[in-house]
Amino acid sequence: MGHPVERASGEAVRSDLPPGQRLQRGWPVTHYGPVPKFRPERWDFRVFGATADGEKHCWNHEEFTALPYATVVADLHCVTKFSMLGAEWGGIPARTVLDIAPPAPAVTHVMVWAEYGYSANLRLDDFASERTIFATHKDGELLTAEHGFPLRLIVPHLYAWKGPKWVRGIEYMTADRRGFWEERGYHNIGDPWSEQRYSYQEEPGDGPEL
Repeated sequence: MGHPVERASGEAVRSDLPPGQRLQRGWPVTHYGPVPKFRPERWDFRVFGATADGEKHCWNHEEFTALPYATVVADLHCVTKFSMLGAEWGGIPARTVLDIAPPAPAVTHVMVWAEYGYSANLRLDDFASERTIFATHKDGELLTAEHGFPLRLIVPHLYAWKGPKWVRGIEYMTADRRGFWEERGYHNIGDPWSEQRYSYQEEPGDGPEL
């Protein structure tokens, strides 16, 4: 954990918070659209697009949640400027999915697909981080529906919108393509330590043309 440092105004700020963020007590509910109803008999998780074997891979809920369980202690940084520090996320590491259903050699990005057609794009290296996890639990408790049950992606080193709630699949891509918020003015990469909040901040090479 970091130590408090002083702003010029005298306000105490934690050194382990990205710039522009404030420490959040508790976990606010933030999302776009309604909370989907979980129907286990209809739920599946798909990996498709440029897979190494050219096939689509699919698991039902029982099969996916039976994959090896792991935990990651990581922060959550919301672009709305709150940060929640030191949560324990439990679930299936992204690397496990990459091992079971590997991408083709030409893959550079993934699109994370969630309920209602919501999407978020990630560079393959960000998705493949050892700390990226498909979370089913927080601090040992099942996620609530409002916080993404049965599955949400946690990408600790990026803003939280890059890790959608209610995830249903991953598309492997050989070229970048913007997701839901990235098409609507949010930064294509979303690094909180560089305050990459909005598309107007993008540098050449940060993302495809809007």
